[in-house]
Amino acid sequence: MKVVVFLACLGPVFLLAWKAAHILPWTSDIGFIARGADRWNLGANPIEVITRATGKSTLIFLLITLAVTPARKLLEIGWLVKFRRMFGLFAFFYATLHFITYIWLDKFFDLHEMLADIAKRKFITVGFTAFVLLIPLAITSTKGWIVRLGGKRWHRLHQLSYLIAVLGIFHFLWLVKFDIRRPVKYGIVLAFLLGYRVVVWAMERARESSEQRAIANSRTSLPQG
Repeated sequence: MKVVVFLACLGPVFLLAWKAAHILPWTSDIGFIARGADRWNLGANPIEVITRATGKSTLIFLLITLAVTPARKLLEIGWLVKFRRMFGLFAFFYATLHFITYIWLDKFFDLHEMLADIAKRKFITVGFTAFVLLIPLAITSTKGWIVRLGGKRWHRLHQLSYLIAVLGIFHFLWLVKFDIRRPVKYGIVLAFLLGYRVVVWAMERARESSEQRAIANSRTSLPQG
């Protein structure tokens, strides 16, 4: 099962590789090629196609990772938990490809231009911030790091994934500027996933408070002397 899920997670890479190698030898219809080139190959701007594809895949895997807990509790899909780490690492994998595409294919390792982008273009700033925050989460994703950090500290560290997902949504939203339908859809999904966690947290706090009041009341009602 894990092998199947792993290969499915590599689907966007396989699709990009197929597009890069595909030439459409079976048609001479120039109009068809012009209308559908981006569906069958990397089109006139391959760097943009790769950048968008890897960025979209990063967001999707971030949302899938965050969806595991609600799906497990609301839909009772317990077996999803064993894939959560894989989904998170694939989010980092696609974020790394996204970053490499930017620094290599787009900027050709021009450090001055990249620093200027980070300082002046807010979608680059939040995107770079999100990528940097992902690094410690990927490094500490193993069971050994859970033991080293302790469960509570590890859990607090990995709550950064909420902020990273929010930054990813704004990165996408500020990038597209006009046609914001896709980032808005992702934002709605993220709002639901984060809202679920807020509701669960509030319910747990209310229950703990109720239990503490019940204990206090039981102590005051005990006979004195």
